[in-house]
Amino acid sequence: MNLPDQDHLDKVLLWISCADEDLGLAQYALKMPGSRPYRLIAFHAQQCAEKYLKAYLVYNDIDFPYTHNIKKLLDFCGSHIWIEEIKRAEELTPYAVTARYPGIDEIVTEDEAIQAVKLASIVRKTIRKVLVDDGMTIKEDTFK
Repeated sequence: MNLPDQDHLDKVLLWISCADEDLGLAQYALKMPGSRPYRLIAFHAQQCAEKYLKAYLVYNDIDFPYTHNIKKLLDFCGSHIWIEEIKRAEELTPYAVTARYPGIDEIVTEDEAIQAVKLASIVRKTIRKVLVDDGMTIKEDTFK
């Protein structure tokens, strides 16, 4: 595959940067003293996973619909072996909406928030590896 031009790569890096901000905020919120906003932690974990998948799709010039549905985004990614590594991220989809709006939110427990961050971290690690293996240069990891 030929490497995309710099403008295209900059768009991918912008998606990655936004995804990393979401993950960083979720990780930070897990360490907050006192009561922690578990529903918002789960929301930002979902956003991280969603944006990393969209970064992959942008990199590969694959059009995708406006959606927060992780399964739909994974379907657009194709049938790569790495999809299986992150398939469980589909569990994050409900946090895209239910965790944000009053009246439709469900209680998110500490364990669920921690699991959401773990799933987002797996998506992040996997997509970064796939992009680097495809020839993209991404700055050193700032999140573990």
